[in-house]
Amino acid sequence: METFPNLLTKTTTDRGEKLAIYDRGRELTYSQFRQRSLQLAAGLSRQGIGLGDRVAIWLPNCAAYLEYFAACAHMGATVISLNTKFRSSEIEDILHRSKSRALVFWPDFKGIDFQGILNEVPVDKLDALDLIVCYTESVNDKAKQPQIPGCQNVVLSDDLYEDEVMPSSVSTADTGLVVFTTSGTTGKPKFVLHTHKSITAHAIDVANRFGYAGRETRLLQVNPLCGTFGLTQAIAGFAGGGSVYCLPVFDAEAAAALIQEARITDINGSDDMYAMLLNARDEAIPYPSIINAGFAAFNPSLGNLVEDADRRGLKLVGLWGMSEVQAFTAHQLVADPVELRKQAGGYLLSDDAKIRVVDPETSAQLRFGDMGELEISCPGQMAEYLDNPDATAKTVTPDGYVKTGDLVIQHDERKFTFLSRMGDTLRLGGYLTDPVEIENVLNQYPGIAKSQVVGVDTDKGTKAFAFVVPRAAANLNKEDLEAHCRDHLASYKIPIDYFVLEDFPVTQSANGVKIQRARLREIAISHYQKTLA
Repeated sequence: METFPNLLTKTTTDRGEKLAIYDRGRELTYSQFRQRSLQLAAGLSRQGIGLGDRVAIWLPNCAAYLEYFAACAHMGATVISLNTKFRSSEIEDILHRSKSRALVFWPDFKGIDFQGILNEVPVDKLDALDLIVCYTESVNDKAKQPQIPGCQNVVLSDDLYEDEVMPSSVSTADTGLVVFTTSGTTGKPKFVLHTHKSITAHAIDVANRFGYAGRETRLLQVNPLCGTFGLTQAIAGFAGGGSVYCLPVFDAEAAAALIQEARITDINGSDDMYAMLLNARDEAIPYPSIINAGFAAFNPSLGNLVEDADRRGLKLVGLWGMSEVQAFTAHQLVADPVELRKQAGGYLLSDDAKIRVVDPETSAQLRFGDMGELEISCPGQMAEYLDNPDATAKTVTPDGYVKTGDLVIQHDERKFTFLSRMGDTLRLGGYLTDPVEIENVLNQYPGIAKSQVVGVDTDKGTKAFAFVVPRAAANLNKEDLEAHCRDHLASYKIPIDYFVLEDFPVTQSANGVKIQRARLREIAISHYQKTLA
């Protein structure tokens, strides 16, 4: 079962009339989902799309996304994931560099002019596109034939579903299945390529570890399918014969209502999402049906979220993953105390995964309990960075481990605790220092709501620089703040300056809202240089 078509066929054979996808009132059984995917594969094939082609999908969480994904998998085409938050410059770059032959998008989704965004892309950057598919749910728009400059072959999604189905799949275990975009060092995203084998093997591991097949599993699809956090959950749901409930746009009230009405059993998301879900309901125990609730921490002001959720019957567990090895690669245990469950990292998901921690400067392997860079080898790891052998060689070691760029502490052969990204790790006074340690001290100061610490290079080495967001009506005094830090930190960890912001600059990504630490570093360097002038 090393291809997605084989996985879907097996689940359909076992549970054909069971609900596979729920999308705003529309229900698809596994038999219907598979049949529509095969019909769609036949339609795409008739348009000239086939084995080895790249198909960009620019859709939100909806049944159509999953049907196109399954159709591409059947045909041996590779899905290029596009976030619905992307705008013209990002779309231009990804479509051009990925050499996508087809684009599937929703022109009128969410009231945003996606066709207008696409029209802003220079025609020469769409030179590889032979087909543009317009998905719509509006009766009026279905009667229109969209016009896209530079592409003569523009069709409506409904017209692709053929009466005939495409015969047996041409995909193999090593056929490229999906590309995730992730941050790159050149200012342009890298394209993380996963094969059928890595996606399906990992999905089966997730389904087995969280018990999807042994019960009635209903998963709330909140995280975007264009990212590993969202796609991993959906494919694992299919591997376990569960039902995936799609939400194209997250709304706390709508999500809370769906959780209660559908008796959702499994949900994964950001700390912000859980905070909004808890605030959306007044009941003491608002979501008793939820069995598994995994979270990723992106908002430093929600440090007590796990405790707050515990008091309301929701046992949150920290997760760890990345596009290169997929989401859920490590997780905490629901039976563990709050102090452990709120940490990222935890126990390795796959029995076949292996980890080690190395010194980031010498690459020497470290002992259990030491702090260093995490390297991992697992069934769910990427094949390569698409069309980028140099970047691949820098990330994958000669013996097949992925260099994660994450600072961790390894406790034993199967468990680690994530501390921070290596890019965020500071070497202060000759010591590797996790900026979160300094941030925790800053956050204890009564007038500070949240903080971020970055490094600034000075003539005396790298020094910590703090950004703080004050609480409402708080009047921060830098001298008092420095005294607070001196009382709680070693001298080399004390920030050289404190910069007050109304809030941190953030980026909306497929896997959650992330603070733009690179932008904070730019501000810190500029401010420090002005003090020297």
